[in-house]
Amino acid sequence: MNKPGISLQLWSVRDDFNKDFAKTMEQVAKIGFKAVETSGFGNLTPTEGAKAIIDSGLTVSGMHVSIYALRTNLDGVISEAYLLKATDIILPYYPKELFTSASAIQSLGEELNTIGSKLRAYGLQFHYHHHDSEMKVVEGRRIMNWILDSSEPRNLLCQADMYWVQIGGSNPAKFIHEQGSRIQIYHLKDETELGTGPVNHTEVFAAAEHVGAVRWYVIEVERYNFPPIESVRKSFEKLKSWGK
Repeated sequence: MNKPGISLQLWSVRDDFNKDFAKTMEQVAKIGFKAVETSGFGNLTPTEGAKAIIDSGLTVSGMHVSIYALRTNLDGVISEAYLLKATDIILPYYPKELFTSASAIQSLGEELNTIGSKLRAYGLQFHYHHHDSEMKVVEGRRIMNWILDSSEPRNLLCQADMYWVQIGGSNPAKFIHEQGSRIQIYHLKDETELGTGPVNHTEVFAAAEHVGAVRWYVIEVERYNFPPIESVRKSFEKLKSWGK
């Protein structure tokens, strides 16, 4: 297995990139990241944002794209992926209040399967990024399982967020083994700086590397004990100290 790449979910530095996207990309690259996972371009257009990413020596490991954009402007999403030279499209969030029944959740899985099939026709891979809500059980099964089992693995992968698996009441390492090669991009997170929270990352790495499908480890920081860019730096250094 090739060594997974290390990327940063740009939501981690949202306040910074909303003020100055290009400068933030330079700071992210200076820390040592080789890639970013996009969640908008702050004060720039997508074309300008793509140039800022490239000029900083970064690549795009994936794009977080809203369900609204996927439903109403899929051609635009595909064009943006080509602009960024990205191959992975990720749905980052779906409203938990809509997980009302097994049939509603299955319908979502079927819709995402159709979207993923359309993206796959253009050489793009589709992923679903879960939160703790999808770890809850509806009608005897975990919501995430309802979604994934209502779609084909070739059309919908799971972007597993280790923190939300943990907070949702499941064991991250066990979840990785359950989903197997359906998880190829991992969000490594402890809400604050990496290594400061409840996730047993040693077990996560062992499980991910045993399965052998991981392509990207993506750091995400949602709350900060330091300025955001410093929290990101500390998280990156922690991951490197673990040999990743």
